[in-house]
Amino acid sequence: MARAHWGCCPWLVLLCACAWGHPKPADLGGQDVRNCSTNPPYLPVTVVNTTVSLTALRQQMQTQNLSAYIIPDTDAHMNEYIGQHDERRAWITGFTGSAGTAVVTMKKAAVWTDSRYWTQAERQMDCNWELHKEVGTTPIVTWLLTEIPAGGCVGFDPFLLSIDTWESYNLALQGSNRQLVSITTNLVDLVWGSERPPVPNQPIYALQEAFTGSTWQEKVSGVRSQMQKHQKAPTAVLLSALEETAWLFNLRASDIPYNPFFYSYTLLTDSSIRLFANKSRFSSETLSYLNSSCTGPMCVQIEDYSQVRDSIQAYALGDVRIWIGTSYTMYGIYEVIPKEKLVTDTYSPVMMTKAVKNSKEQALLKASHVRDAVAVIRYLVWLEKNVPKGTVDEFSGAELMDKFRGEEQFSSGPSFETISASGLNAALAHYSPTKELNRKLSSDEMYLLDSGGQYWDGTTDITRTVHWGTPSAFQKEAYTRVLIGNIDLSRLIFPAATSGRMVEAFARRALWDAGLNYGHGTGHGIGNFLCVHEWPVGFQSNNIAMAKGMFTSIEPGYYKDGEFGIRLEDVALVVEAKTKYPGSYLTFEVVSFVPYDRNLIDVSLLSPEHLQYLNRYYQTIREKVGPELQRRQLLEEFKWLQQHTEPLAARAPDTASWASVLVVSTLAILGWSV
Repeated sequence: MARAHWGCCPWLVLLCACAWGHPKPADLGGQDVRNCSTNPPYLPVTVVNTTVSLTALRQQMQTQNLSAYIIPDTDAHMNEYIGQHDERRAWITGFTGSAGTAVVTMKKAAVWTDSRYWTQAERQMDCNWELHKEVGTTPIVTWLLTEIPAGGCVGFDPFLLSIDTWESYNLALQGSNRQLVSITTNLVDLVWGSERPPVPNQPIYALQEAFTGSTWQEKVSGVRSQMQKHQKAPTAVLLSALEETAWLFNLRASDIPYNPFFYSYTLLTDSSIRLFANKSRFSSETLSYLNSSCTGPMCVQIEDYSQVRDSIQAYALGDVRIWIGTSYTMYGIYEVIPKEKLVTDTYSPVMMTKAVKNSKEQALLKASHVRDAVAVIRYLVWLEKNVPKGTVDEFSGAELMDKFRGEEQFSSGPSFETISASGLNAALAHYSPTKELNRKLSSDEMYLLDSGGQYWDGTTDITRTVHWGTPSAFQKEAYTRVLIGNIDLSRLIFPAATSGRMVEAFARRALWDAGLNYGHGTGHGIGNFLCVHEWPVGFQSNNIAMAKGMFTSIEPGYYKDGEFGIRLEDVALVVEAKTKYPGSYLTFEVVSFVPYDRNLIDVSLLSPEHLQYLNRYYQTIREKVGPELQRRQLLEEFKWLQQHTEPLAARAPDTASWASVLVVSTLAILGWSV
């Protein structure tokens, strides 16, 4: 799952507080920990003094004749994680939470954020800032209308507002005698000055051919073919999301935390390719790889990143039609293209093509999951030995998990911040420990590990929940119902072109039967050494229909506030289903290969079909991961794997003979020796 700021998922900019729901700590919604009415005010030691920076920002606002200035929490590409030099809202407010919008007027300053961050914001912001416990543009505009006079101007950086967000603000302000003003020079950057962290300048490199599904030339030809077939005959495709350019040219870098991207745009026409980036970061070999020394239709011309707006505006003067994906194009580009020259879809042709992996990409992603399983199994074996000693905490555990992954072949770091949560902390669906704030792991508590890795051949994301002691009957029931939901969706057969939202309820049905549920989504797409949350695949209402070759996570859960949390997440490939009668049907092939915790499974709740599926899955794990463990002489881990993938059988305490029959029957079905 990772944390709830899937920037590869643009809808989170507006919906992060509801699409993946977040269990609330007990203190949320209580009295502000700050006391700004005393003299001097009482403030936690963790607050940041923002008086000087706010004064300087208001001076800049005066030069632009602004009554207010909006400071979003995103960057120019809607990234899930943002680089330090783009953390403008955090710098100006002191509040470092991943979601929240700041607005500054000449007299006041305020932040809007969701329930995950209320306490954090109170502990980090000084009395210059009001905290509004709401999200979305509507409450912000309501506040603005009471704080700024008629005729006032509301400034914003157009590269930090998506088209949809700009339209939302613009519509809400219509008829109010207040005006939105686009200012391309970011005012916070002017105040930040020399203290602002530099833009990354590590090399931009080409992936080895062994780790790519197609050459960049083949991909470019494929996009041009789609342009030619489009009924509106676009003359160019503009790519704004960093993952689009990285995928198209098989290029990677390290500009964004956890994502191997680099700051860039691409303008692809039928006769030219223009890549906007920092040319000094390309080696001579990479420039040669891109054919950058020529000017033909298969030559990539490198232009300066900062010139993209002017270049697009100049191109739009001609007899052209520019095809964009509106979900990732920021207003700073959109506003310079005449509307009659736009061809718009929700997602660009690159985003749609990238969502379906070819056979080589599928094989690469599967291979990365085998090695990833080795790392996770090593960690689980280590935990079993060390947790009873009382020496392991959530943070040290997360560090060790990342270390084990880093030792795997082709590793390029974690794919998101590891969620290592014990006991009541696991009830917070997106909790991550810190060195200062963490909880000891205990044999008496459930432990949830949600983690993933970036490898040259694929990106991984897996969640397992374990208990080393004696779980309660309710914990076992909840865990087993989550497992049933995972199985029910994983084994589902459904018509081709079915949207994920139409089948998502299968993951919840076993929980619903008992009056239980979870407040987050059920899954997301995943990339080949790209985004761990790859849009637009998944089970949300605005995801595209399922198609053969897509990868998605399947991750039901259950969270008991103040006690424990459960999530079981696997990555699965969408494949053709074998049906009795001819037809176009799909199902899922799970490619995560770590067994579930036997200690938490109440076998009496599983149907024969669930048992059959589970035991076949365990046999697959043995076949895929076992040889790798043996090859690397990880004999203790191999023994653990064999024990934890022993076939399960129905348990009926009052009819032992019937249970024995089921054991033999299950083994016979699998073809295992009895």
